[in-house]
Amino acid sequence: EVQLQASGGGLVQAGGSLRLSCATSGFTFDNYSIAWFRQAPGKEREGVSCIDNSDGITHYTDSVKGRYTISTDNAKSTVYLQMNSLKPEDTAVYYCALAVYCIRAPVEDDYGVWGQGTLVTVSS
Repeated sequence: EVQLQASGGGLVQAGGSLRLSCATSGFTFDNYSIAWFRQAPGKEREGVSCIDNSDGITHYTDSVKGRYTISTDNAKSTVYLQMNSLKPEDTAVYYCALAVYCIRAPVEDDYGVWGQGTLVTVSS
């Protein structure tokens, strides 16, 4: 069974940092891509970043470029999202999701398996 488990959310002040983790199991990690999405209260889910686990190619949505970094630990089948210089508008539930390819900033329709979310709250 394919499983994705997101963790690492919490409360942080503006300008602070958090690192999210997405632990995965049930598939050959190196053959797939993992993305992070987020959904703020009252808003649609937004693609944040993705990484191709086979070659490390990454894509980011414009609003997080230069602040967020996605990475993998292939030995642990885990994907990380390092979030720096956090802003109140980054407040959202963050989800990780599985797809075959990472060829652009994530689009929800490209991803078919989702983990549960982890809440990130950035206070001003």
